[in-house]
Amino acid sequence: MMPKVPSQRLCLRLAPLALALSLGGCDWAVLNPKGPVGDGNATLLVDSVAIMLVIVVPTIIATLAIAWWFRSSNGRAFYLPDWEYSGQLELIVWAIPLLTIMLLGGVTWIGAHDLDPAKPLQSKEEPLNVQVVSLDWKWLFIYPDQHIASVNRLVIPAGTPIHFSLTSGSVMTAFFVPQLGSMIYTMNRMRTQLYLSADNPGVFRGLATQIAGDGFADMHFEVEAKSSEDFYAWLAQVRGGGPALTPESYIELSKQSVVPEPVTYQTVSDGLFEKILDQTLPPGPGPVAETDPGPIVATTSQLCVGRRN
Repeated sequence: MMPKVPSQRLCLRLAPLALALSLGGCDWAVLNPKGPVGDGNATLLVDSVAIMLVIVVPTIIATLAIAWWFRSSNGRAFYLPDWEYSGQLELIVWAIPLLTIMLLGGVTWIGAHDLDPAKPLQSKEEPLNVQVVSLDWKWLFIYPDQHIASVNRLVIPAGTPIHFSLTSGSVMTAFFVPQLGSMIYTMNRMRTQLYLSADNPGVFRGLATQIAGDGFADMHFEVEAKSSEDFYAWLAQVRGGGPALTPESYIELSKQSVVPEPVTYQTVSDGLFEKILDQTLPPGPGPVAETDPGPIVATTSQLCVGRRN
């Protein structure tokens, strides 16, 4: 085997550095919060890491210092294998990790209760109710009080708490808007609750974080936080035209497909979410690994046409 030339060795040594630099293009969305829940999550994450570093950093320094001091070329270092039990030393060794765990546990306990997904956010504004249904491979958002719905597009007013009721019309998956806050699972025949809010207008990426079959990579959506005036203008635009979301059109929508662009519905049948929840409307088939030929791309016209039984 040919020995490596110096340039090859240099490249191998610089490879980890190049890998670290490549992460510079990553989107640190969780650490760039745009809402009160996201800000609480980021604070809890940073505080937890800082507390753990109290043990990690001194341990690394002590390991390197001991390795350097007891190197073979250091004639001043001496090893004493026989020593008596020291209660003071044992107290230091065990007290520091114990106090750190207690502090970390306390911060986590308080943060977990303050950031309870089902806990309403404090605000002068009334929450906007949004019902979320995860499908293969798309997201359905129903605005029950406004009687409209959208697919793969969530429009919300900035500064207003959003009360999500979530379920799955197929397999279990997870709903997550990293810049706004907590991830929560959607499950068949179960309703989960989540409160989020955006501080200011903006566009944020939402995604599924639970693998759910071939179309999983395309199962993402945009969250558009608008001013109150722009939000109500969007509502008027949706109500101005488009298809209706009926039980028949929902069954068509629930078929496995990847939606190429967002779709809106100007009206929604009353109690549609409850029918999905209690399976009055049948759930989707769910991914089939061996026999599924791949994700089907549905056209907008196909999603707008209801299937009559």
